[in-house]
Amino acid sequence: MTVRTRFAPSPTGYLHIGGARTALYCWLQAHKTQGKFILRIEDTDRERSTKESIDAILDSMQWLGLDYDEGPFYQTQRFARYDEVREQLLAEGNAYRCYCSKERLAQLRETQQANKQKPRYDGRCRHLPTDEQPTDVPHVIRFKNPQEGDVVVYDLIRGRVVFNNTELDDLIIARSDGTPTYNFTVVIDDWDMHVTHVIRGDDHLNNTPRQMNILQALGAEVPVYAHVPMILGKDGKRLSKRHGAVSVMQYRDEGYLPQALLNYLVRLGWSHGDQEIFSLDEMKKLFEVTDVNKAAASFDPDKLLWLNQQHMMAMAPEELARHLEWYMQQASIDYQHGPQLAEVAAVLSARCKTLVEMAERSRCFYVEVDGYDEAAAQKHLTAEAANVLRHVHGQLNGLGDWEKASIHQVIKDSAEALGLKMGKVAQPIRVAVTGNTISPSIDDTLRLLGKERCLERLDKAVWFIREQGGETASN
Repeated sequence: MTVRTRFAPSPTGYLHIGGARTALYCWLQAHKTQGKFILRIEDTDRERSTKESIDAILDSMQWLGLDYDEGPFYQTQRFARYDEVREQLLAEGNAYRCYCSKERLAQLRETQQANKQKPRYDGRCRHLPTDEQPTDVPHVIRFKNPQEGDVVVYDLIRGRVVFNNTELDDLIIARSDGTPTYNFTVVIDDWDMHVTHVIRGDDHLNNTPRQMNILQALGAEVPVYAHVPMILGKDGKRLSKRHGAVSVMQYRDEGYLPQALLNYLVRLGWSHGDQEIFSLDEMKKLFEVTDVNKAAASFDPDKLLWLNQQHMMAMAPEELARHLEWYMQQASIDYQHGPQLAEVAAVLSARCKTLVEMAERSRCFYVEVDGYDEAAAQKHLTAEAANVLRHVHGQLNGLGDWEKASIHQVIKDSAEALGLKMGKVAQPIRVAVTGNTISPSIDDTLRLLGKERCLERLDKAVWFIREQGGETASN
């Protein structure tokens, strides 16, 4: 049997963390078995579904690298098929027309609640003869759910879950305007697309017995189900925007690697020993949906940030640079004139937590320093620093081999010659050439900047000190 999974989001908003995790689990289950992963857009809610949301979902899937083998399929393009199956159910006596008004149903619900009964349709129209089911009178179509026996769901995560048919009412499969409902379209889609494994949030668990009964009425094979627990915030409440339940693409905008986000998502409910960091290949090899925890997972933004830095440090500089390019463009930094971006990424990867931060830290290598951090200048660009900068300028100017080791030796020798600790030499240089006190090691920083640019910036810093009154012309 070829495993076929599907991810079926509704385009009524962005793709959020919970949806992305479900997509990942479906994708992994298909890929680890050489199966097929299907993308289906459930857009029958025409009032709330938007093209912007569809585009946001597709963009998120592409950024995450969750490529699909089939699709995207759109439910709004399959109405003829839903009508066909609906008529089949009516003809075979497995569905019926219901003429009950909204007022009657509201009164029925109110009475049942007053009697402490579970609200459900009472089947008033269930046994109407065919000749008493006019098509020209407003009505909905209801599925004729079995009234006896149990529906047993053998859930890959939750185990055996039993529902009694007496607890399930005759659900509506077509509204009064003829449009199909969620529980009906999902069944037909899964059947037609030969879905073998349905992996979805556990908020759908109560829908499963209803869907299974429709599939069985159609003589269709029932897929295997796995219901993934919800994600909670650190306060134990359902994940919301205040916890970080934002668009997947916002994580891109904030500088996260897709590999890091996928790594974090796979661990929200699944584990493999004590291992924290996974490559995509490792996920595909090790992931088993049966190992997903039954308990809800807790979202921890600090852990995600840590993972992002770990992936940045482990990534090959050339690949990291390819990710960094987009952020450089967003920050309007022309990285074509200066050191190779991969070299900059290599020296910054252990010093930055996000690609946004890395792009900003890279600015000094490509953009002229037009000012100094006020606190940094006050502390490090002093009269004493001017002497340091002039001395180092002279030593670097005579340096023929512009390599890290040679630069380091110049700074070390300058500190000894001036009777200063390395920090008293390195920090004024750092502020002079970058504008602040944060950069890679000073020898790497100077190496990447290049000899000419470094000398110009050292000169500029000396003039700055003089203009601030920290040094007189006679000095």
